Amino acid sequence: MTTNPDRIVVWPGYFDSKVSRRSGRRVSKNRAVINPTLDGLAYAARSAGIRKMKREEKASHPARPHAEEGRLWVSTADALAATGSNSKEGVLQAIGSAWNGQQSESKAADKAAKVSGPKVGDKRGQSQRKSFKGTKGRKPSERRKRRK
Repeated sequence: MTTNPDRIVVWPGYFDSKVSRRSGRRVSKNRAVINPTLDGLAYAARSAGIRKMKREEKASHPARPHAEEGRLWVSTADALAATGSNSKEGVLQAIGSAWNGQQSESKAADKAAKVSGPKVGDKRGQSQRKSFKGTKGRKPSERRKRRK
């Protein structure tokens, strides 16, 4: 593959928290995410301030040819200006920080929604399983037999 100084290639595998540095992760653990996707990478790059980018869906990293994770082509000048860094590593760290922040916020929102309970009009969420507190662990079929 020929190098192009006008573009930087960013792979989602660079941000996978389950992968070691030796296996291909390029950011620190506190900036890595769980299950990175190309869409998530593009969204994180956009929130990091990078505007000029191009997605390539079915591309495989040379070290991981079995996984068609896709890649993101980013304009070098735009990425360096938007993140305020002077290298690809700085750009990756900025994207990783933005992505990890987004993922932690969505986890917190999911947790808060789960704690708050079902919303008004949510029949599936409001339906509850009947409790058999007075049975002391017996099955409903055993209770019917006993009553007769």
